[in-house]
Amino acid sequence: MTSDQGSKAQILSGVRVLDFGRYIAGPFCAALLADLGAEVIRIEKREGSEDRFIQPIVPGAAAGEGGEGAMFLQVNRNKRGLTLDPMTETGRGIVRRLVESADVVVANLPPSTLKSMGLDYESLVEVKPDIILTMVSAFGHGGPYSERTGFDGIAQAMVGAAYLTGYPEEPVKSYAPWVDFGTASLSAFGTLAALMERARSGKGQIVEGALLSTALSFFNFHLIEQDLRKVNRVAIGNKSPYAGPADIVQTKDGWILVQVMGAPLFKRWAKLMGEDHWLTDPRFKDDSVRGDNGVLLSNRTSQWAAQYTTEEALAMLEKARIPAGPVLSPQQALDDPHINAMHYLQPLAFPGLPKPAPIMETPVRLSRTPGTLRDRAPLLGEHTNEILTELGYTKDEIAAFRAEGTI
Repeated sequence: MTSDQGSKAQILSGVRVLDFGRYIAGPFCAALLADLGAEVIRIEKREGSEDRFIQPIVPGAAAGEGGEGAMFLQVNRNKRGLTLDPMTETGRGIVRRLVESADVVVANLPPSTLKSMGLDYESLVEVKPDIILTMVSAFGHGGPYSERTGFDGIAQAMVGAAYLTGYPEEPVKSYAPWVDFGTASLSAFGTLAALMERARSGKGQIVEGALLSTALSFFNFHLIEQDLRKVNRVAIGNKSPYAGPADIVQTKDGWILVQVMGAPLFKRWAKLMGEDHWLTDPRFKDDSVRGDNGVLLSNRTSQWAAQYTTEEALAMLEKARIPAGPVLSPQQALDDPHINAMHYLQPLAFPGLPKPAPIMETPVRLSRTPGTLRDRAPLLGEHTNEILTELGYTKDEIAAFRAEGTI
């Protein structure tokens, strides 16, 4: 990010967001809004919410001394931090004053919990008629699972994604929490749409994201196929049932993923493999049957790749314009020349860490008004006094709140 880009007025300047989120989906939604210039206030428990300490950088360390987790550092950048117990009478009064000053409330909590905290939509509009409530839950509201709690992996499991990942004897969920980050991104998209609509109508509304609905959306075409064809597919490792060759294969010194889809790519692959006669073989006449015969195609690719180093194999595949890439460890990803040349990972210092943390920038780049990483995640309650003072509370009132355990 250049200084010129960072100095430009940002899209959401002047928008205030209250982030009552936990873990990933709610907080990352709010972080994306913060990247675009919104003022986001992260509100958490007095002792620190549980998601602050997942995957701690310095195990056993306290908050502010490196005990914060990697996830927290990523999804809470660009926010100010406030501690608050919203379940007390005093706390609910502070929530009301916060809401009066806000444009958006982000909360990933069950409906009953939202109501008890005064964060349900009916309670919010009594305080701020044009408020936008962005709700993120595991299962959405209105069905028999609405009050259940859930995480990313549960949604992966419930839509068929884990069933078709890995091998038939053991379903596998993705290590990357794609449901959480997908839900966060879609919720931010919905919040932006609601802000645009409010600019025309003057009215707020509810934006509802759910882990299950995100997982269903991302996995939908597989469900369409099952419903209409009843194919009853099972997991086949890294192969594709829809085309081939598509697999992770071993080289002399590592692993690569090769993906071929469509006749032009298959023609180039067959030429590279020295198997031009397979172009007239009925077993490989189109993507569908190539998927059915993927084991043969994977075996041939494996034989070919075993002769070369990863660098050599990838160079030959690139020359043939066949999509392929290395299977990198996390450290190799950090060291990758392209990732570094693109400046995707921005260094942000945080108290107690041995060095700045590599935080991924806003994953969509805008040429004139880009999102920016301006500030690290907040320390526990770092801006509590500052925010309450802005809301009109006096030093004595703030001291009393602290003494009684509200903040």
